[in-house]
Amino acid sequence: MKENIRSATLKNDNVSNVWDDVLAGVVVFLVALPLCIGIALASNAPPLAGVVAGIVAGLIVGPLSGAQVTISGPAAGLTAVVAAEISAIGSFEGLLVAVALAGVIQIALGILRGGFIKSFVPASVVRGLLSAIGVILILKQIPHLFGHDTDPEGEMSFFQPDRQNTFSELLEILGDLHPGSIVVGFASLAIIYLWGRIAFLKRTSVPAPLVVVLFGVVCSLCFDRIGGTWIIGTTHKVNVPVPETIRGFFGLLQNPDFSQLMNPAVSSAAFAIAIVGSLQALLTLEAVDRLDREKRSTSPNRELVAQGIGNIVSGMAGGLPMTCEIVRSSVNIDAGARTKKSAILHGALLAISVVLLPRAINLIPLSALAAILIATGLKLASPQVVAELWRAGRYQFIPWFVTLLAIVLTDPLIGILIGLAVSIIFILWSNLRRPMRLVVDQYLGEDVTRIELASQVSFLNRAALRKTFDNIEPGKHLLVDAHDTVYIDPDILSLIKEYRDVIGPARGVYVSTRGFRDKYAIEDRIAFVDFSSKELQERMKPEEALKYLLAGNQRFRNERRLKRDFSRQVVATASSQHPMAVVLSDIDSRIPAEIIFDLGLGDIVSVRVAGNIVTPEVLGSIEFGCVGAGSKLIAVVGHNRCVAVESAIDFMQEKQAPDLDKCEYVKSIIKSLESVVRENRSKSLQSVNNRGSESVVEADIVVRQNVQRSVNEIVQKSEAIRNLIDAGHVGIIGMVYDVSTGVCHVMKETAHGLGAIQSNDTQSQ
Repeated sequence: MKENIRSATLKNDNVSNVWDDVLAGVVVFLVALPLCIGIALASNAPPLAGVVAGIVAGLIVGPLSGAQVTISGPAAGLTAVVAAEISAIGSFEGLLVAVALAGVIQIALGILRGGFIKSFVPASVVRGLLSAIGVILILKQIPHLFGHDTDPEGEMSFFQPDRQNTFSELLEILGDLHPGSIVVGFASLAIIYLWGRIAFLKRTSVPAPLVVVLFGVVCSLCFDRIGGTWIIGTTHKVNVPVPETIRGFFGLLQNPDFSQLMNPAVSSAAFAIAIVGSLQALLTLEAVDRLDREKRSTSPNRELVAQGIGNIVSGMAGGLPMTCEIVRSSVNIDAGARTKKSAILHGALLAISVVLLPRAINLIPLSALAAILIATGLKLASPQVVAELWRAGRYQFIPWFVTLLAIVLTDPLIGILIGLAVSIIFILWSNLRRPMRLVVDQYLGEDVTRIELASQVSFLNRAALRKTFDNIEPGKHLLVDAHDTVYIDPDILSLIKEYRDVIGPARGVYVSTRGFRDKYAIEDRIAFVDFSSKELQERMKPEEALKYLLAGNQRFRNERRLKRDFSRQVVATASSQHPMAVVLSDIDSRIPAEIIFDLGLGDIVSVRVAGNIVTPEVLGSIEFGCVGAGSKLIAVVGHNRCVAVESAIDFMQEKQAPDLDKCEYVKSIIKSLESVVRENRSKSLQSVNNRGSESVVEADIVVRQNVQRSVNEIVQKSEAIRNLIDAGHVGIIGMVYDVSTGVCHVMKETAHGLGAIQSNDTQSQ
């Protein structure tokens, strides 16, 4: 039954996906057709050349590409290149040869894995491209919305073929208003707006752009009956060449002139088209992957091969060069496309429309298509993007803004290159200013200024590193850490060696190095002590040991644990140990003393027993740590949510777990804790009545009382330790560790031999 349901669900999903792709393909086709023609006109090429490129892009590149929602075709970014190369070669037929050769070059780039360039484009530039395309769509389509259609559809450069620019064209609208186009345009915008906000319309499977196109055609036919200035003429509609027969259509196409094959201008044009088209394809691919609802990743190398094959076919068939096209791809995604079926369908519809249905296509008003593109532009240039990038900081915002501005004021390709240049400058500037991170580490012996070198340290960082060296005061310890470094410039290596061996010692600075690769010939050399040595132990006071434990706990909580070379510590402590403290703690897996106090090898004697109780064996271990090993502090560490304490409470209430009931040795630990529970039970329960969960609160109260008892027992039962405390050689303190926050609270009332305790409020109770 479940399998049948799952099968039916998958079948319905597949049907839904196909339907979404069909509708998206229709919408993209309606938008792509005038764009293909407009780009051809802007390139000084035959109108059908753009349509041929669109057909090939859909039917050939669509199946071959790994991209699921990307639409290819003639692109605005290539118009300037195509126009210039036609002029240089002297004929459009010669350009077709260059287009085919460009395809061969793109295939070679794909095979040689040239798509890696995609990975080096900063996110800020990609987002700048998307935002800029949105702004351009809005600015370029506003004239068409008002019926001012002198600039061809698909033309996206700032300086237009009609000698206007993007902004001056807006002023020209005032002298060329068309009432029919205005009504269709603004009504179409209203339809798109309402379609996304009215619930029953939103639930329909029909996309708003398709409704807009049909509405525009109906309005155009109605205005033809009204007559007068309301008539939407051919200059305000899609204008597809109308061949009388299918043979007539093919007669309009031009063939490549292979006699131009050895023309140097053809070779130059091929390389220009291949490089520009490939770069635009990779950048568009990155941008579309960001827009894709399913966040799929497309192989750039496969895309280059697919684009190459498409350009070979397009050039042979009389079409313009093609690439991944951001406008049509955005419309495709916005229309609900799921797979490449929409791209293939749009190519098929382009072929059918220009061969069989040109007159029907020519009924579509440009203002209706303008409304669709403006709606797409508003989504791409969303104010939320601006706010998000502003919050991200200047290193993201400025490259994004420069990319947007440059694309709007030039053309997409030039704008992207400017954006990339600005991003590189910011990267270099950031690396120049921050080739390292300065951290002051509090080791047992000394405070050490640690320089963490960045992953890439170039000669540009020399001045910043030298300035850092000059600021180190005499008598201080300096550690140059290269653990995370991938590359270090030879100039930097020379500076580090010189400072370590000559300049630093001359200035009284103790210079240490570690983490350098063998090829750099800078061996690990540590001039400070990062573990408890004999000299440190002898001069350490109990108060200092406590202070260091608390500082380590703070580092642990703040994720600032010291970087230790444990291999070196193994060698250094192999012959002897000189711990600064003995820590008696519970066996709970959540409270390893060396970690919660951020300690290294040889720093403490760790005594662990369930319930941190004091048995003869435990007391003997503590005596060994203080008398035998010279520790200056005894820290008894309990913790909340203590299983041993909770078990003791349950035992007195006859609620112990059946498994524990069979453990004879566990019972001995529980019985040791029973006296604390019994002695203070009534007092604890009085507090519980006003504080919530009885079992939890009582357990936490008993934990503190148990720590107090353990401290007292150590002092009272061990004469040796008591004598050390009285002599001021050893101190003892109780602590409670919070397993939920990582804070180790000091119980000041348990202190012996420590004088005034200096600690943070968050760590003292």
